[in-house]
Amino acid sequence: MIQEYEPQATRRNAGEAESSRASRGWWDRNADEYQREHGGFLGDDRFIWGPEGLDEEQARLLGDPGDLAGRQVLEIGAGAAQCSRWLAAQGARPVALDLSHRQLQHALRIGAEGIGLVQADAGALPFRDGVFDLACSAYGAVPFIADPVRVFREVRRVLRPGGRWVFSVTHPIRWALPDEPGPEGLTVSASYFDRTPYIEQDATGRAVYVEHHRTLGDRVRDVVAGGFRLLDLVEPEWPAWNQQEWGGWSPLRGQLIPGTAIFVCARD
Repeated sequence: MIQEYEPQATRRNAGEAESSRASRGWWDRNADEYQREHGGFLGDDRFIWGPEGLDEEQARLLGDPGDLAGRQVLEIGAGAAQCSRWLAAQGARPVALDLSHRQLQHALRIGAEGIGLVQADAGALPFRDGVFDLACSAYGAVPFIADPVRVFREVRRVLRPGGRWVFSVTHPIRWALPDEPGPEGLTVSASYFDRTPYIEQDATGRAVYVEHHRTLGDRVRDVVAGGFRLLDLVEPEWPAWNQQEWGGWSPLRGQLIPGTAIFVCARD
């Protein structure tokens, strides 16, 4: 009987091609489970920035909802396009882009009226220069790419002057701690300054999941190198109403250390 091989976790370098291939395969394989497990929390047409549950309707990091009507918006790493669906409800004209075909199939399953769906790599956006007013990404693409500056420059290229780029990622401090929701996740176990990617690989050593670590300072420098001004850095606090655990996120940890970092950037 053939036994399924359990991927092994390691830390080693991974370039753009390997990272992209691993991400496409992982999300195609795991999209169904991800949507079953987290779809209820994300909702079909809510814009949630991270596991804390910060909602764009309240945060207004892209601008006032009333100002979104008619705006061309690009969502990168859109998954099932929940955020784009909320944007469309505000009168925006969103395009939801994702590397994973299976994730975009879930977008179609939920309903894609008023949304453009595009399968593409964030490092090579298939759009003309200056066609979007806004760009956003809620935990999409940015944590999984080897060269974030390349992606940021692509985002800048497709934005009009004055356009805003807002993205959220795991807060970099989390990389120094075990990815556990309980007390064991509160003890430093690794160097915050170790940028070596986290990788899960199969029996042949082929990466099947890749996530890249950047320090908070790295992220700021990447934003600037990508041609943006940093307007704000939001670290959402864990709200009392949210009692869910999501991987290493939990009320216990969320009340003590940040779990998400949201970068609000503008193109000159």
